[in-house]
Amino acid sequence: MEKNSALAGNLACFTAYAIFGFNIISCKGIANDGHITPMALFCLRSFGATALFWLWSLFTAPRDQVARKDLWKVAVASFLGLFMTQFSFLVAITKTTAIDVSILSSMSPIMTLIISAIVIKERITWSGVTGIVLSLVGVLILIFNCVNIRSGAASTSVWGIVLMMVNTLCFASYVGIFKPLIQKYSVVTFMKWMFLFSSLMALPFSFSAFAASDLSAVPADVMGQVLYVVVFATFVAYFLIPIGQKRLRPVVVCMYTYVQPVIAMVIALAMGLDTLNALKIIATLLVFIGVGLVNFVPKRR
Repeated sequence: MEKNSALAGNLACFTAYAIFGFNIISCKGIANDGHITPMALFCLRSFGATALFWLWSLFTAPRDQVARKDLWKVAVASFLGLFMTQFSFLVAITKTTAIDVSILSSMSPIMTLIISAIVIKERITWSGVTGIVLSLVGVLILIFNCVNIRSGAASTSVWGIVLMMVNTLCFASYVGIFKPLIQKYSVVTFMKWMFLFSSLMALPFSFSAFAASDLSAVPADVMGQVLYVVVFATFVAYFLIPIGQKRLRPVVVCMYTYVQPVIAMVIALAMGLDTLNALKIIATLLVFIGVGLVNFVPKRR
């Protein structure tokens, strides 16, 4: 049963981060179009996912209720895992090159390992450290050898770096600290409250954000990208991640961020923007071998 549970967690995280891999391209396309501001896109994501999760909970969610004493914890988790993570990323991609975004994002598993070791006493093992190093090497090889889709900033600003560091630290804190809380509730119940708090945080900014956006002039292809971001990269992906968080250690969940450069490589190959070579095959193998090593941690006796 434990093996099946771990397999389900790994599949959920792999699928979620594969969706995020496509999400980077969609968000860049929306940002480059210019009709929708980063905050307006964040509001669309938050409001849309909130509506979908609460609607779904009416028909499928177990009748568990979040305890009043846990509501403030869910609010903090929402601030770190949704509000700050999504908003800082959406602003950062307009001020940071694709390569620098990828490099800064790759620090997330290392931060998660440190935070989870301090907060929930997660063990730091040699196999885990070795796995992170191998995957990090593989990711860096992919980043510097794949042709990136030409979008986003022409150069990286200091403000872009700061925002990406905030993004990485906030998500690592969310994954590393809140596993015990996530395990108490069903995924749908937990996420509907997470997104409700996120929407409430975004509400004061929404009026000016939508006023600064020209939604009526958004092209059909960009609107399709917005729908993908709201439905798949928010509702579906954020449903899958807690499934992984319930079954896997925090650092394993965060290690799946390394899947995103692999997805970027596959997209580049499919679009004829890149060619496959032995170095990229080795890099991809290093990423997944590293994830496997982090997964394999002997149990305490």
